[in-house]
Amino acid sequence: MRPYLTGYAEILADVSGTGRRLTRDEIEARRVLGEQAADHGHTLRTLIRAHLRATQEDWPASPRHPDRVLAAVEQAVDAFAEGYERAQRLAVRQEEAARREFIDDLLYGRSDLGRLAERAERFGLVLSRAHAVAVAEGPEAYDDTDPVTRHVESALIARFGDRHILLATKNGQLVCIAPGDDRDVLLHFAKQAHAATDGSRVAIGRPRSGAGGVVHSYEEALNSLQLAARLGLDDPVVHAADLLVYPVLARDRQAMADLVLGALGPLRDARGGAEPLLRTLQVYFDSGCTAAEAARRLSLSVRALTYRLERIHQLTGANPADPLHRYTLQTAVIGARLLGWPEQDI
Repeated sequence: MRPYLTGYAEILADVSGTGRRLTRDEIEARRVLGEQAADHGHTLRTLIRAHLRATQEDWPASPRHPDRVLAAVEQAVDAFAEGYERAQRLAVRQEEAARREFIDDLLYGRSDLGRLAERAERFGLVLSRAHAVAVAEGPEAYDDTDPVTRHVESALIARFGDRHILLATKNGQLVCIAPGDDRDVLLHFAKQAHAATDGSRVAIGRPRSGAGGVVHSYEEALNSLQLAARLGLDDPVVHAADLLVYPVLARDRQAMADLVLGALGPLRDARGGAEPLLRTLQVYFDSGCTAAEAARRLSLSVRALTYRLERIHQLTGANPADPLHRYTLQTAVIGARLLGWPEQDI
């Protein structure tokens, strides 16, 4: 530790005889030594002990101003610790900047894949394995320093350790990247995020291999969040694998719009417009076409529900209870939810 104590004994000796305070240059020199010690990985506790030991060894034999020597010790150690902490803060900022840049490159598929894989190891990911991404969207935006982020991260580490997990924030959302064969990690993330954000929705993408696989899984999770919102799903956790049919249905927007207007357009002629009858169909299909359950969910009598279904049959020519008509109507109802009809013109 002697290199970081350069000039310390001389300062004590001079202050003992003159009673002066440390000069500006001497204080800055102690700060620089503190920065160097931090950069070389020494602990502050060890360095402070070294200063105390040096103070005992280099204490002047007959100091004329012992109180000033103690003040000089305090000044020197304080400047040294300030330099050490300054270097630590800089290192943290640099690490955060590197982490943020890596996450941006990873989730957007930027940078050379080989270089990206090398950088990933620094942050605990092995991109040769398959990974899945979960995204949590809460009532407000979150960043890496938010208490919600810290709470979820602590909960994951407490249960799984590092386990090659990366938790970050992106566009105000919480993002968790984990090995694709470790389903428990993402489910626990979903549980913790839902609780910590007072009811967020979490979407989990499918496991994919390589750096490009992380991007695809992330995009699947984002798309699943949007689909869940448009479809009005109640589940707090949605899986991209369970929603694969919806992107297929929405791929040809014009064909879907034609189906919605052709199958459900006549509902606009009903008293009160299309929305009440469209809602009736949605709940009826979600209830497994069980009239009693659908009526309960809609707070209607079974007779009132049956009347609505008959009215739909009269207007559209399709009978919701007929298996031959049911698929067309149900697909059209899904299309209406995806396209935002009838609130939006299509």
